Amino acid sequence: MDARRDRAAERAPLHRPVRLPAHAHHLADFQGCGHPDPDHSFEGGRIELNGGKCDGWLKAGENDDFSIGYYDRADLGFWGQAGPQWTVCDRYFAATLAETYPNRFYMHAAQTDRLHNSTATATMPTIWDSLAAAGVSGKYYFSDVPFLALWGTKYLGISHPYADFLADCASGSLPAVSFVDPRFEDEASGTSGDDHPHADLRSGELFLNEIYHAVTTSPNWAKTLLVVNYDEWGGFFDHVVPGTAPDATPAAGTGQRGFRVPSLVVSPRARRGSVAHGTYDHTSVLKTIEWRFGLRALTPRDAGARNIAEVLDFASAPNTAAPAYTVPPFVADRLHPGRSAGRRGVGAAQTESRRRRVDAPVTISRNRTRLIAGLAVAAAAVLGAAAVALPSVTATVSAATTNSYLPVRSTSS
Repeated sequence: MDARRDRAAERAPLHRPVRLPAHAHHLADFQGCGHPDPDHSFEGGRIELNGGKCDGWLKAGENDDFSIGYYDRADLGFWGQAGPQWTVCDRYFAATLAETYPNRFYMHAAQTDRLHNSTATATMPTIWDSLAAAGVSGKYYFSDVPFLALWGTKYLGISHPYADFLADCASGSLPAVSFVDPRFEDEASGTSGDDHPHADLRSGELFLNEIYHAVTTSPNWAKTLLVVNYDEWGGFFDHVVPGTAPDATPAAGTGQRGFRVPSLVVSPRARRGSVAHGTYDHTSVLKTIEWRFGLRALTPRDAGARNIAEVLDFASAPNTAAPAYTVPPFVADRLHPGRSAGRRGVGAAQTESRRRRVDAPVTISRNRTRLIAGLAVAAAAVLGAAAVALPSVTATVSAATTNSYLPVRSTSS
């Protein structure tokens, strides 16, 4: 049933009328100063979804009109340039309709053990365990606070500072699998780099461009797949109803996907100026890793996920040309005394992010998502980037009859 719903949703028009008590509007403030952090909790997300009506944006938590704002292409130093030139996914959803930590757990473990952010120690098996058991190299690079520390000291050996990522790119010594996270600290002061209010949006754009430049100029570039994604929707407006997916804990409601987030696919095998319309979430990245290295699925979620590598072009010769982008240097200022940093959560919930929309050749309407080459970009905090080594020989990704697109090397279904 989930597979049929996904395929039907992919065929359905993305832009249907949505009634809101106020119009979506262009945001001129890159930090959202004076506005509350939009509600993106487990409970708040369900108010916003409202049974599929997607009309609860100004009803959840303390949301105000900031939650129905957007940024134009000209506002986005990196996305405004890279979006039209690489492959973007316009049906990439947050893994679950909940806040930061639950979604980040899906990125590593294909499940979550909690509905809200908490620092309780996690014990779930992860993709890092699978890679280690198979003898495949992997590193997690962090900018200040390592998310993998939620597993205690278990992954201390593979956790490295962000400077090491830049050095590994430059020397051509990237591992087979890399995850990279931004700066999370100091959101309240406006000086973090993760796009969470009240971080300055321009800091996140600079971070993404630095990763892009490091990867595309690396000796490893010819055989690298770079996926940029975001953990969740940040409490910002979207009109596309997220579906459900097979899940390890369906009774907890975690099989309900969250609203869309941006995803950019960069690789010598990536289609240029392309929009992929398949349904993906964070476990689609895990699916790619499992396919590439012949690993077993962790949970029903990644077993049933579509492999995001299906958007690549394995029929043509790799194209290693990669345009360089100029993103202005930027250092965020601390919020001035008296400028509100908003609230920090709803109940036990919330941390993360910002709505970002990229303008396009075609503007649909003020209360619907703007497009870039047909892509709707809706962002939460920067989840980071995943880099995966590609096979040196031509591979084939075939479409199965379910919502799992099974590459020839995969044994899961």
